[in-house]
Amino acid sequence: MIKLLIVEDHHLVRVGLRGILDEAPGIDVVGEAETGEQALSMCRSLRPEVILMDISLPGLSGFETSSRILRQDPEVRIIVLTAHTQAPYPARLLDMGVSGFLTKACEAEELVRAIRTVHVGGRHIGQEIAQQLAMALLPGAPRSPFQALTPREMEVALMLADGRRVNDIASIMNVSPKTIATHKYRIYDKVGVESEVQLLREAIRHELIEAGT
Repeated sequence: MIKLLIVEDHHLVRVGLRGILDEAPGIDVVGEAETGEQALSMCRSLRPEVILMDISLPGLSGFETSSRILRQDPEVRIIVLTAHTQAPYPARLLDMGVSGFLTKACEAEELVRAIRTVHVGGRHIGQEIAQQLAMALLPGAPRSPFQALTPREMEVALMLADGRRVNDIASIMNVSPKTIATHKYRIYDKVGVESEVQLLREAIRHELIEAGT
C-alpha cells in the first residue's frame, strides 16, 4: 500500500480527493493536513511515502512546507496539486526536488497514475504545466524576475512578501538572521525592488500569490 498524506486547506477539496483515492487500489490515505505546520508534524508521525501538496496554504506556504519536508526526508515523494501554473513555481519546485506537478483541473485517472509513478521513483508533470515550462524556454519568452531566484531564495521571498520579519524567517528556517538578511538583499537585487511592499506587488503581479492573501 502507498501511504499518502493530503495537504490542503479547503475541506471540500480534501473530501473530493479522499473520495477519489479511497476508490484506488493500493493507496492508503493515512492523514489530512489543513496547514503546513500540521503537515510537518504528520510527516514525522505518519511517515507518508507520497504527499499531495497544495501551494496556497494559510501560514507556512506549500512551497515552504515542501522545502522543509524534503530537507527532513529526501526520500518522500511530493506531488504539487494547485491552481498556480505560472513560472517560476513549477521550475523552482521541481528544482527543489518535488516529484510531480498537477493542476486541480486534472482528471482523477491522471492523479492516481501520478501517485503510482512517483511512488516508484518517476516524475509526472501535467500537460498544461509541461507546456508552461517549455514556453518559458523559448527565445524571447517573457521571464518573471522571480525565475532568477534559487529555491531557497524563493522560499525567503514568499515569506517576506507575506510580511514576516527577518528574525521570524530565520527561526522558521533554522538559520541566523544575518543569513536571511543576506538572502533578502539578493532577492531585492534580482527582482528589482527596494522594500517588502514592492516585493509583494511584484509577487502579486507575477501571480505567485493572490491579492488579499
